[in-house]
Amino acid sequence: MAIFRGLGNRSDRPLNSGWQMIVSDAGQFATPADIPATQTRIAAPVPGTVAQALEAAGRFDRSAPAPLENLDFWYLLDLAGEPSGPARLIFEGLATIAEVYLNGARILDSRSQFVSNDVPVTLAGNDHLAIAFRALAPHLKAPGPRAKWRPQMITPPGMRMVRATLLGHMPGWCPEVHAVGPWRPVHLLRDGGIEIDDLRISAALSADGKGLLDLSFRFSGRATDLRILCGEAMTPVTLSAEDRLSASMTMDAVMPWWPHTHGAPTLYPLSLVVDGRQLPLGRVGFRNIALDRGVDGRGFGLGINGVPVFCRGAVWTTSDIVNLPGGKADYAHWLRLARDAGMNMIRIGGTMAYETRDFYDLCDELGIMVWQDFMFANFDYPAADAEFAGLVRREAEDLLGALQGSPSLTVLCGGSEIYQQAAMMGLPPRAWTGPVTEEILPEVYETHRPDVIYVPNTPFGGAMPFSPNEGITHYYGVGAYCRPLDDARRAEVRFSAESLAFAQVPEQVTLDAHLPVPPVHHPDWKARVPRDRGASWDFEDVRDHYLQELYGFDPARLRREDPARYLDFSRAVTAEVSESVYAEWRRPGSTSAGGLVWTLQDLLPGPGWGVIDSTGLPKPVWHGLRRAFRPVQLLLSDEGTNGLDVHVINETAEALPLVLEVSALRDGAQPVVAGRREILLQPRGGASLAATDIFGAFFDTTYAFRFGPPAHDVTVATLSAGEREITSAYHFPRGRAAALHPAQITAEIGEDTDGAFVAVACDRLAQSVNLAFSGYLPGDNWFHLAPGRQKIVRLVPFGARPEQVAGEIRQLGTSSVLHV
Repeated sequence: MAIFRGLGNRSDRPLNSGWQMIVSDAGQFATPADIPATQTRIAAPVPGTVAQALEAAGRFDRSAPAPLENLDFWYLLDLAGEPSGPARLIFEGLATIAEVYLNGARILDSRSQFVSNDVPVTLAGNDHLAIAFRALAPHLKAPGPRAKWRPQMITPPGMRMVRATLLGHMPGWCPEVHAVGPWRPVHLLRDGGIEIDDLRISAALSADGKGLLDLSFRFSGRATDLRILCGEAMTPVTLSAEDRLSASMTMDAVMPWWPHTHGAPTLYPLSLVVDGRQLPLGRVGFRNIALDRGVDGRGFGLGINGVPVFCRGAVWTTSDIVNLPGGKADYAHWLRLARDAGMNMIRIGGTMAYETRDFYDLCDELGIMVWQDFMFANFDYPAADAEFAGLVRREAEDLLGALQGSPSLTVLCGGSEIYQQAAMMGLPPRAWTGPVTEEILPEVYETHRPDVIYVPNTPFGGAMPFSPNEGITHYYGVGAYCRPLDDARRAEVRFSAESLAFAQVPEQVTLDAHLPVPPVHHPDWKARVPRDRGASWDFEDVRDHYLQELYGFDPARLRREDPARYLDFSRAVTAEVSESVYAEWRRPGSTSAGGLVWTLQDLLPGPGWGVIDSTGLPKPVWHGLRRAFRPVQLLLSDEGTNGLDVHVINETAEALPLVLEVSALRDGAQPVVAGRREILLQPRGGASLAATDIFGAFFDTTYAFRFGPPAHDVTVATLSAGEREITSAYHFPRGRAAALHPAQITAEIGEDTDGAFVAVACDRLAQSVNLAFSGYLPGDNWFHLAPGRQKIVRLVPFGARPEQVAGEIRQLGTSSVLHV
């Protein structure tokens, strides 16, 4: 629901304080009148959840959550002092089976977490409002239409029959915290003043770069002159069909909205001007989206404003699994870290929950595209049930009605792994699809946001819906399926809406504070490791597989003999794997147009999937992704007997004069061969060069010909602008284990007008250098450091800072620690 109010006597009172909550057995109280005055009550935040209220009262533990779906919960509010007369009660989201009572009379039944309700009422003065959230368990056991398949990952199967988040119902994926309560705001609205509803906004670019703005809406209130103001341009409002008002304008010389990797995410304020007074309608950005299927018609790529954009980012979970909050402050930290990591796309998956307009407003500001799944996943949904289908339509209309004009919304998807689930169970293609994703949701999309791309499901497109070489995949070849790193090329991935799931180890400071137990086999640790329900392995086993593949250590032995080094190698390996995969996907000539990591943030402290831990601290892999996602990038690819290729990418709109240097080092220190070239990197362009062209002569850079013993163990490439290094890349012809050296690192802390920094240098290659400075987030971390050049690492304030800057520096080549 998207309603804009103001400019008059209309009163919109958020009902966000004074609520009390009562816990009862299922069905214990039929109406509010049955609740005795002596019943225990606790304060309850609104918007908020039952778990949130219980946690604040010391009666709920998110790390060992008690089930909530077998109980009733009553929210009570005394409206004493509220004047009598007509009003409306607006409930933006009730999770999930809810009854609303005013002065003991039942005024609403709601059966979906994802729809809003607008209820006209007449207040008498001294009114009492009550919301009963009924136990979900009986509804999950109720009979329904026979399903063609039953997914194992979601419990219980009855979740297909109710419209509620799957968070809390996926054992092994997330803590079993059940979403119950008024999780979105409740308002009391009085008549009078101005109100507009059912707003539709289209903001696009013409072929010559002009802004094309079209609006229509329903209007209530009195006015003699209505105009639309966008930026500094204004146009009158006219009456159109079906009693709607509309306005259109063409704006000269607008600045387009871009993903931040490709330009500035320019926004323009939008207002309805009513008799000279402004009613803000939000902000809009002018941009065009196009789908690129590639020359063979099998791809899935996005073009923004006519420019192909490689999409990279992560899948959103939630900013708090207990509270399920929806405020700008709740989202800001996570989304800014996503932007700072170079992510230009966030996907909200079908197993999660819808976020509020504040989420999109931040993505609009930060230049982050949003891939939005509708909240459907894995199940065969009962779309033939008229009530269910009606809730689906209302849900989609409420979501897209709230997202009018948001330029960050880029892809709408009918759901997650529905088609894949059916296909993997051996069902024919005609059984995969259904009215939800093929009829109901597309109809709402066409009406409300036809400017974005709609896909019926993810994965989708190939001989099997999950085939990576066509359409959209969920790529876990490198990852869960333990394929070698070169499978990232062999699979011919076109677009991966989720990928690279590992049990990502947090920084030690998080473990010390929140999980101070021996890693891997302690029950508390193991409880935080994600796993697929019913599988004989977990995602820590996957990480250990690549630790052995890349570094040659037996993970179990390393863990027993040196647990601290085991954790450091575990932190480093997922960053290395992620950088390698994205280097393959981003190189010129790759089939891939994008890939998203599973997931952005953890739900509890520990080795979860997230690249940011649940305390908000980036994990080591976040730094690896930050390097992999740079708009100006340098990559190396091993082409076997074709040698080592050097790839340079410039996603910016400016031509860049740069210097490319490549050197091969023996023992990580002694240059065997080197070359230097000045290049002019064209805007929105890329180039590939053979390393031998830079050297000016043959050299077995990839050690493919094997004419005698290897002459080097690492090739280092750097891309610089003047004295400033922009990016670097490393290739290990005999693997990373052969290039592990106990480098001598020197470090000096300094400070200038930009703040604190540490300058580091080494005598030979140091792998995965880790800077740990209390109260600071290093501008780069877990990076390789080559000899012969000092690296300046900015220390960004992060959390509580000590009086003096001090820290520790580690590397993989030795267990010694440098204190600075």
